[in-house]
Order: sequence, then C-alpha cells, then structure tokens
Amino acid sequence: MSKFANGQTIISDLHVLAPKQLAEEGDPIGLQVGNLNQPVKKVMIALDVLEEVVDEAIESGVQLIVAHHPMIYRPLKKVDLSTSQGRLIEKLIKHDIAVYAAHTNLDVAKGGVNDWLANAMELQNTEVLKTTVRKRLYKLAVYVPEQHSTKVREAMAAAGAGHIGNYSHCTFNTSGKGTFKPLEGTDPFIGTKGQLEAVSELKIETVVSEARMNQVLAAMVQAHPYEEVAYDLYELKNEGEALGIGKIGMLKEPMEFEAFIAHVKKTLDVPSLRAVKGNNKKVQKVAVVGGDGNKFISSAVMKGADVLVTGDMYYHNAHDAQAAGLSIVDPGHNVEKIMKKGLREYLTASLAKKGYVTEVVSSEVHTDPFLFF
Repeated sequence: MSKFANGQTIISDLHVLAPKQLAEEGDPIGLQVGNLNQPVKKVMIALDVLEEVVDEAIESGVQLIVAHHPMIYRPLKKVDLSTSQGRLIEKLIKHDIAVYAAHTNLDVAKGGVNDWLANAMELQNTEVLKTTVRKRLYKLAVYVPEQHSTKVREAMAAAGAGHIGNYSHCTFNTSGKGTFKPLEGTDPFIGTKGQLEAVSELKIETVVSEARMNQVLAAMVQAHPYEEVAYDLYELKNEGEALGIGKIGMLKEPMEFEAFIAHVKKTLDVPSLRAVKGNNKKVQKVAVVGGDGNKFISSAVMKGADVLVTGDMYYHNAHDAQAAGLSIVDPGHNVEKIMKKGLREYLTASLAKKGYVTEVVSSEVHTDPFLFF
C-alpha cells in the first residue's frame, strides 16, 4: 500500500533544513492557507504563488504548495472574492490546497537559497556575508546498556548528533552502573518487577544543534532497548555555527567584468541584467544575496568583495556602491527561482528516506513580471 506523507511531516522535514527561528523578525513565514493535517500525494515547490501557479497546482493534482515568497505578506482585513487575492484564496480552499511559505529562513539556512546561488556561480571557499544568527547547541547525555551502545550511538549520529566542525560521530563515553527497580505496570527489557537491578551501562555524551533536536531524540528513543529512556539535555554556552544573509566566495580564476556578466547570465539563467562598474579590477571575490541586497552593500565592501550579485538594487544605493569601489550585478529578484530545484531535490530525498511515495515537483510557471527587450 502506498504511503503518503501528510503536510506536517513534509514541513517538519523542511524545518530540518530551514528552521523557523532563522527567519527575520516580522517575516510572515509558515502556513498561509489551508490544512497540513492531510495526506499529500503531490507537493509543488514555487517561487511565487500567483493565480497561474495555483491553476497549475489544480491541474497537476497538488495538495500542498511550498513557496519561497509569502502570498500573504501583510495582514488581511477581508477576503473579497472579486479581487485577485480573494480569487486566489478561494481557488486554494475549494481545491483543498495548502500553501506554506519558507522565506528568509530558507535564505539563511545552510544549504539554502544563497548556497544554491553561490554553487551555481561556482564560488569556492564560501562564508556567510552577514551573520544574523548562530545555531544554539545542546549537550545530550544518554545512559545505555553496554551491549546496545553502538546501535544507539549510530542512530543518534545518523540523525545529526555529534557534528563538530568537519568531524561527525563525536561522543564521549563513560562506563558505570545503572540501578532501577521495575514497578507494577512496567514491562522491563532487563530485570524483574519488584527487584532492584544493577546494569553495566555507558553514558554517551554528544552535541546536537537545536535544528536536529527532535530527529536525534526520536532516533535515540527508537534505538534504545529500555521502556523508559534516561537522558539529560541542556543548553551550551559554546557558540554554534554562524548563519546569515548572503554568501561571499572566490571564483576559481579571475574574470574580466564583462566575462563575469556573461558567467552570471549563463549560470543563473537570465536573459539580461543590470550592472554597475565600481572598479577596474578583474572579478574574483564575489558576494551574492538572493532577492533585495540593498542593505548588504557595506558588508560586501567590508569583506573585500569585487562585486555584489543581487536583485532589486536601488538607484541611489548603486551610486553608493560605485563610490565605495564595489561593482554590482543585478540579475533580478527572480533568480531565486533556483530554490525550486534545490528544495525539490531536498524534500524528495528526505521523504524517500522515510519510505514515503509523495511526489515533489517544481512549478513550471515563469513568475518574473518583467519583460526584457
């Protein structure tokens, strides 16, 4: 029998990649329309939720749209069915299609929008352009019978625990004796009801990020032999991995400015773009911000970028960048369409790993409102 994921399961997988707490304050991410407590045979990834996209979803038999740009950005005072937004909401509700938005949390996420853009442009040795948050870290300690320690340790590592820098499976293990007395109503894996037991156990200590917490705890409990698992969990003062808006990295070889423009058009699949030449150097150090990057000119200058690739650059801000010696390449906000492929591949893999047959597709509707002549 086919096993379809429900909406909550799909969004839980999404939050492993892009936790809600990464979003900028005031960003209206989350459920926009509909119900996540239903089986989803097909989920569609879209950059924007326009009426053409909803019509595409209806025709394709989609139950959930995961979009990058929120369709409801400001609070609604009414749902007027004679307006374009009202018609949109009406169609979604009549066809039982839910819409969920992952916006700045997907921008900030490691392996999210800005990483996809940087990878497409073949940038190397990338780092965050402007840090906005650091991952919170926790110490997890669990007590396991020695003969089951390997199984539990591997399960936690596979779920994402024990990562320090470029090392995985990082744990510390201490031998000791665990004591317990099974009472009435228990079904002990080891021991007899009413009798005090002493068992040789290992205390396995490891580090887990907040984003992986639920997955690690679930894996630990499933792999553990005990009916009641004894574990400790507490927040650490250690600074976690830096996350933020934008990426900055190096091209493999320096390029003339005109050659770099051609490179951006090809790798980001845009027919034309706007550019500001702020220096006469060859381009090698490149900053990239998906969407509106006007606020990140100073960050790009401070980090020594030759050029900032971003969308929706304002006229006077372009003057400021030029005066600061920073070139700008503006391929348009729509380059964030790269998230359709990136998120489709991520969700397809994560759902398949759990045995779900829910299909993940990308919207094929071109949502850039601008025409290029």
